[in-house]
Amino acid sequence: MTFSNFLRGTVSAAGILVLGGVAMAADLPSRKEAAPAPVYIDAFQPFQVRLRVTAVIPNGNTTAYDSYGLILPTVGLSGGAGSQIFGAGAKVSTSVIPELDLSYFFTKNIAVEAICCVSYHKVTGNGTLGGLDIGKTWAFPPTVLLQYHFTNFGAFQPYVGVGVNFTAFFGTSAGNNWAPFLTPAGAVGFNTVNSLKVGTSWGVAGQVGFDYMLNQNWGVNVDLKRIMMEPTAYGTVFNSVAGYVPFRAKVNVDPWLVSAGITYRFGGASAGPVVAKY
Repeated sequence: MTFSNFLRGTVSAAGILVLGGVAMAADLPSRKEAAPAPVYIDAFQPFQVRLRVTAVIPNGNTTAYDSYGLILPTVGLSGGAGSQIFGAGAKVSTSVIPELDLSYFFTKNIAVEAICCVSYHKVTGNGTLGGLDIGKTWAFPPTVLLQYHFTNFGAFQPYVGVGVNFTAFFGTSAGNNWAPFLTPAGAVGFNTVNSLKVGTSWGVAGQVGFDYMLNQNWGVNVDLKRIMMEPTAYGTVFNSVAGYVPFRAKVNVDPWLVSAGITYRFGGASAGPVVAKY
């Protein structure tokens, strides 16, 4: 075999291998790109309902005043009519309640929310009235807030709100339980509240919170509100030393409302899944 014949044979074999490889590659299945994930459009839903569990936590101080100054100044417990009863105060109990909120969105960012709930509270004396069962009452505090919702964080949608609160108290009853105290002379005396009335209250309300939307309709919600709630209470304490003592009290309830619950939005167009285009 000459060198030229060997070279021609080698080139022919290489050509056969190359053509065979091309043919085999043509027979193999082509590689397909993965289908893009569907993208959900957040359609505008103008109506919203929230159902939450709320802890109403009073955060103010109550100050009692001598209404007429007929008796207490003589025993050193007040400075006269209209003055503070020295060392007398009260605290309002925490209450855990269901809360229903209704909202209307003017735009995706601007909404108005109405809050409705009823809470039950016990009022207990402190200071010179320590341990005294002052009474019990129900509070109905409807509140309206104007809100701004931030929508540039995807499913996480924080908001802030400010508004006005009106609170009416009903079902109020005096404690009518005896509580012991030490008189200035060191003797044991007793107090009891035998009449109690709580007036209405107007105040400013503030709010921060967020929704985490699971889809265009459903989400979870966390919310914090502060309400300036400062009604005036009137009543009578029977003191075993001073007798019947009419009083007036500035009840600074000023509660924090800590809430968590579910959000449902509705009333707008339904947005189905849309395949993203690349």
